[in-house]
Amino acid sequence: MLTIKKLSKAHSGRTLFDDTELTINWGERVALVGPNGAGKSTLFRMILGEDSPDGGQVQMDEYALVGYLPQEAGDPSDRTVLEIAMSITPEMGEAIRTLRECEAAHDNSSDRYAHAMDTFIANNGYQLEPKAKRILKGLAFRDEDFHRPAREMSGGWVMRAHMAQLLTAEPDLLMLDEPTNHLDLLSLLWFQRYLSNYPGAIFMISHDRDFMDALVETVYDIEETKLVRYTGNYSSFLEQKEQRYHLLLAAWQNQQREIARIEAFVDRFRSVASKAAQVQSRIKQLEKMERIEKPKAGRKLFKFIFPQPPRSMQRVLELEKVGQSYGSKRIYRNLDLLIERSDRIVLVGPNGAGKSTLLKILAGVLPIDEGRRIVGTTTRIGYFSQMRSENLTPHYTVLEEIMAADPELREEEARGILGSFLFRRLDVDKRVEVLSGGEKSRLSLVKFLVNPPNLLLMDEPTTHLDLMSVEALSQALKRYEGTLVFISHDVHFIRALAEKTLHINQGILTPYAGGYDYYLEKSGILDEQNAMDQ
Repeated sequence: MLTIKKLSKAHSGRTLFDDTELTINWGERVALVGPNGAGKSTLFRMILGEDSPDGGQVQMDEYALVGYLPQEAGDPSDRTVLEIAMSITPEMGEAIRTLRECEAAHDNSSDRYAHAMDTFIANNGYQLEPKAKRILKGLAFRDEDFHRPAREMSGGWVMRAHMAQLLTAEPDLLMLDEPTNHLDLLSLLWFQRYLSNYPGAIFMISHDRDFMDALVETVYDIEETKLVRYTGNYSSFLEQKEQRYHLLLAAWQNQQREIARIEAFVDRFRSVASKAAQVQSRIKQLEKMERIEKPKAGRKLFKFIFPQPPRSMQRVLELEKVGQSYGSKRIYRNLDLLIERSDRIVLVGPNGAGKSTLLKILAGVLPIDEGRRIVGTTTRIGYFSQMRSENLTPHYTVLEEIMAADPELREEEARGILGSFLFRRLDVDKRVEVLSGGEKSRLSLVKFLVNPPNLLLMDEPTTHLDLMSVEALSQALKRYEGTLVFISHDVHFIRALAEKTLHINQGILTPYAGGYDYYLEKSGILDEQNAMDQ
């Protein structure tokens, strides 16, 4: 279906790809992985024809239809959610509006109604609409959302509408760039199940390890300007990549020993007339030898041990009869919640259910309308939100910011920790004021970890992190001895940390005395989704 031959591409004076190749077959599930800045999005743009290679070819089967989901949605204009999902033309949209107006007026016999119905049928409307609605419901849209203008909704919901558009259209090649970013856990679960039965090929960029493990069968890794193909899911790729490195290293070491042996022979007998022919033979052998380049070790997980927080009382934080509203919308009524020492709780539930609101109430950054918030006398709270950057000092460098957070931290340790969270060698000398939003978010996260409080409240802490950084954060938090309450849509991260699950929906909190898999089993979510698929 898709073939890339001898592709070369440079950007900003750096070679991204050099004489590299890729093939995607009909129905294949493929992931593209590599460090940030390696060229993943550039490769997608070349496939889509939005950018041109410097050399080589990108060949797509002439009969293949391609659908692309970017990380951010464009302007939704005045189209409704259902109109976006049905991928309809302006003519089709006008026909649907005319049909609704005529039916509401009980006018089903006019020429206007007949013309609109002809257009609807010609565009396969009877099949498209039920399919689009089923997909929208799977992505957590309600019936009353279908006819809302998309411009009234948040960017995350607009992205879901565009996702529904692609799934409804069923292109032969589905290209997805971080498709799970805007999904809550239940929508993610539905989306993953839907894609497992998708009839076309899938080519994705993702930082969600469990999502890739569940779906992909081929991984292309961007490695030193080449695309290296591995068969299997993401976890299998990690094992194979490690094995490949050791095999290449062993081959390089063997060749170096052989070169050293030959060179020693040449040096020893260069001046011996009786050995002249053998010396020349060895020299020619060296000249003809195809040298193996020393493989570069992959980025390793930096294992650091953060200082442990002071021990808190057993009752860390408590809410009693808390009520909270946003304008006329009631979020919580008579909410009771007890957080105890060493709890590791993940908050789950649909988008808009009040998870972030609850975290803000616990953190004390959102004043409650009624009830009581009781903080333990020895509780020290750290609240990490995705927008949290006001605790940074603008004129400090990145390194200075971290060293100031923990004066006992050695500089080499600080540099290693920052490297694990994507701050490269030159980045640590940047001033905080020039950092991007994502960089500030990561720096704020590191500050929490090098001087942690005994109650950590974290809202989507893995945003802006690559897979290796997520694993580093996960390992650090496993060793954290304080209390943790967090929100995440990264299933691998949740499975690694959560020991209790708190489901939130319509102001109702339902506790589960186990992690994510226990919650799925006991909540009946899987049974509900099976029924939805029927």
